[in-house]
Amino acid sequence: MIDAALLLVMGVLYAVGVYLILEKSLTKVLLGLMLITNATNILILHTGGVSGLPAFFDSEVAAEDYFDPLPQALVLTAIVISFSVTALMLGMIYRSWVLSRRDDIQDDAEDRRVAAQPDYDPEDDDAAPIEPSEFEGSEEQREEAYRQRKQAERAKKEGARPQAPDEVPGFSGEHHPHLDQGDRDRGEWHA
Repeated sequence: MIDAALLLVMGVLYAVGVYLILEKSLTKVLLGLMLITNATNILILHTGGVSGLPAFFDSEVAAEDYFDPLPQALVLTAIVISFSVTALMLGMIYRSWVLSRRDDIQDDAEDRRVAAQPDYDPEDDDAAPIEPSEFEGSEEQREEAYRQRKQAERAKKEGARPQAPDEVPGFSGEHHPHLDQGDRDRGEWHA
């Protein structure tokens, strides 16, 4: 069962909390944090489902009748964390009050300088240079270059002069599909 009033309260707490966090006063930021943590605690409890029996074991009670203790454990953990964050923020507010007699977050000169910088940085935002690739050209050109390299390697190995493509035995200028299947000399032959 969804409780609309609880959801409405939760939404108002989130909205007011976010509004207060965006203020410059540290006290308002602290209040906003507290409202957001309380709204989150309500959300976690609401997701726990309908209330049931406490999680004390009794063999006569069915398992579906118990209340899930996990949301309660999560809320307890969230309360401890929000308490420590609140203590930290109170320490920051006190220190700010002691040093400058105000709890506003002041704009720093460095913050203003960074905010005034243009969004465009030539070093980071320029297009990367296009480098040549070994895969340029058509596939036929690459196959022909591969055949010529292999022919030159064989000729160098045998100590003979390199032959022209028409002199190569068995080459008649047509495409042979088995040539695309790897280098038989290196064990790359695929059937």
